[in-house]
Amino acid sequence: MSAQQPFILASGSPRRKQLLEALGIAFSVQTADTPEDYPKGLSTEEIPVHIAINKAKAVAALQTSPAVILAADTIVALDDQILGKPVDACQARSFLRSLSGRTHQVVTGVCLYYQDTPHGFAVKTDVHFNLLTDDDINYYVDKYAPMDKAGAYGIQEWIGMVGIDYIRGDYYNVVGLPVSAVKKRLDALNLR
Repeated sequence: MSAQQPFILASGSPRRKQLLEALGIAFSVQTADTPEDYPKGLSTEEIPVHIAINKAKAVAALQTSPAVILAADTIVALDDQILGKPVDACQARSFLRSLSGRTHQVVTGVCLYYQDTPHGFAVKTDVHFNLLTDDDINYYVDKYAPMDKAGAYGIQEWIGMVGIDYIRGDYYNVVGLPVSAVKKRLDALNLR
């Protein structure tokens, strides 16, 4: 990538920043207030891609020179119901109770935006929780306050370490950025 085209991560997520740093890409972080709503009728895979494209476009509109912008959005889906970021501790507990003993999907939508064109894709991972006790759920919500996380949990935190039985797919996708898929897409678009 040429020096004339800086790389911008359109996310304030410390987890996404850490994962992108691990790829060895020089980048800056810039965010823009972007609604996380979406039109009715989108599939589970289309929802986070739609949101990621909107995030990328919002940051692109702030640029005065060409840049490559990476935006992402992660959702948790259980039986086709989207579990977003909980509004409070009570809802976080409710989300975790509904995930207990069941398999759900974590879908991250990614947008690479450059030359006024969004290149969006989604990666899906199946995650299965053991049966969680009320004590487990209360401890996690009280200690980790997961209100900034889709589905009310972070796989890299205590609840993921003790509560997740197995995953099928990309672990880093559940953390918030499917690093392998991002690298492949950057390579295919000759942006790395």
